[in-house]
Amino acid sequence: MKTNRLEAFSDGVLAIIITIMVLELKVPEEVTIEALLPTIPIFISYLISFIYIGIYWNNHHHLFQITEKINGKILWANLHLLFWLSLIPFTTSWMGENHATSAPAALYGFILFMSGIAYYILQNLIIKHHDEDFVLRKVIGKNAKGKISIVVYAVGIMLAYVSPWVAIACYIAVAIMWIVPEKHIENHVKEKEH
Repeated sequence: MKTNRLEAFSDGVLAIIITIMVLELKVPEEVTIEALLPTIPIFISYLISFIYIGIYWNNHHHLFQITEKINGKILWANLHLLFWLSLIPFTTSWMGENHATSAPAALYGFILFMSGIAYYILQNLIIKHHDEDFVLRKVIGKNAKGKISIVVYAVGIMLAYVSPWVAIACYIAVAIMWIVPEKHIENHVKEKEH
C-alpha cells in the first residue's frame, strides 16, 4: 500500500486537534490589557501544545516521506498515535486552567509519554516492514533521542507531584530536542527528488 491516504488522514486529524485547542482560548469580557493577564497560563499551555503538535506533524511528515510501503499494522499504529495526540487538547485545557496543580501537569505528561510510545511503535513497525538498507534504520540507529524522551516524560510525570513547573520544564526540554527533524532524513528526501 502507498502512504498517501494515511498522510492525508493524519494531516486532517492534526489540523482538527490544533483547531480544537485554539477554540478553547476564551476571549475576556473586558477590553483591557489587564483582562488578558489571567489567560496567560492558558495561552502558555496552548503554545506548548501547539509546538508539540507541530513537532509531531513535522516528524510524521518526514517519516512518511521516506516510507516506501505500509501495511495494516502500520495503519493501526498510526491510529494509535493519533488517539493519544487527540487527547492533547483536553489535557492542555485542564493544565492551562489549573496551571499550578500536580494532577493536570502529570496527566499532560502521561499523554505526551503515551504519544512518544505510540510514535516509537509506529517507527519500529515501519522499519520492520522495509529491508535492511532502509534509510530510517540507519538514521535512528538505537533511537537514543526517542528513548531519552520517554524517560524524561516519565520523570516529568513523577516530578509533577513535587513541582508542576519542573514537570513542565521537562516536557519543554523534550520539545526542544525534537524541534529540528533528523537532517539525514531531509537530505535523503532531497536526493530522491533530484
